[in-house]
Amino acid sequence: MKKKIKIGIPRAFLYYRNYILWKTFFEGLGCTLILSPLTNKNIIEDGKKLSVDEACLPSKIYLGHISQLVSKCDYILVPRICNYGRGNRVCMKFNGIYDVVRNLFPDISILDYNIDNLHFKFELTEFVRMGFKVNKNIGKIVYYYLLGKYKEKRQREIFSREQINTLKSNSLKVLIVAHPYVIYDNYLGNNIIKYFKENDIDILYADRLNRKEAVSYAEDFSKTLYFLYSKEIIGSVFCYKEAIDGIIFLSSFPCGPDSLVNELAIRLVDNVPMINIILDESSATSGLMTRLESFVDIIKARRKND
Repeated sequence: MKKKIKIGIPRAFLYYRNYILWKTFFEGLGCTLILSPLTNKNIIEDGKKLSVDEACLPSKIYLGHISQLVSKCDYILVPRICNYGRGNRVCMKFNGIYDVVRNLFPDISILDYNIDNLHFKFELTEFVRMGFKVNKNIGKIVYYYLLGKYKEKRQREIFSREQINTLKSNSLKVLIVAHPYVIYDNYLGNNIIKYFKENDIDILYADRLNRKEAVSYAEDFSKTLYFLYSKEIIGSVFCYKEAIDGIIFLSSFPCGPDSLVNELAIRLVDNVPMINIILDESSATSGLMTRLESFVDIIKARRKND
């Protein structure tokens, strides 16, 4: 029996956006996926040693996850994302991380795809190119790419319906405005989600609003927002602001786009309690919980007085 190709998936960055697509695609082509562990302090320390001090925390975490996969698989998946067309660029860390990994880990085999619509490098054609490295059947490659996109879309629709149901609840509701690789990361966002659930507070997630709808709200808010991923999460603030009890802006140090976009939104939204939390390597501290407790006291008091 032919040995299955093992593909390593760092549990960071685009993992929280594209894992359904990756899993469907690679497993359909007969590969085995090897996931790095959940983020922990050791992974962060490894990433810090590999990074320059000025790098944002998620990129340090990403490199820590890469280090966990070395020697455990045949390939490590490291996508390069530049843009999805005019006006739809993404943060440069998604464009540059491939080169960083290639230079820091010269002995690993990288599996990559390069999305740069402005230079005619589209997702489908890039997945076909990548797929040929692990399977020569063009029919299967296209089929499992399209199946992965379908499953991805279905999952987003499920999340969207869940958000709508949450809005109908009479419980206290908070909107968490954060990139998926921040809020769903085991080290960065897990304690925050856990705290609200333990206090019976419903959570709305910024990234679970329909993406086109979110971008539309964001562009109404500002015509000059530059990065697509920022638009996809900040649009939720203006969509949900009338239906929630509070907003938590959650970003990682020292993310430049988040520091600008969050501040703009905070200045434009009235009559909703807000808190802006910047996470760093020591985010899992009692100080964070104290801030969350104070915030919850505020929204509870406000609901009681309404």
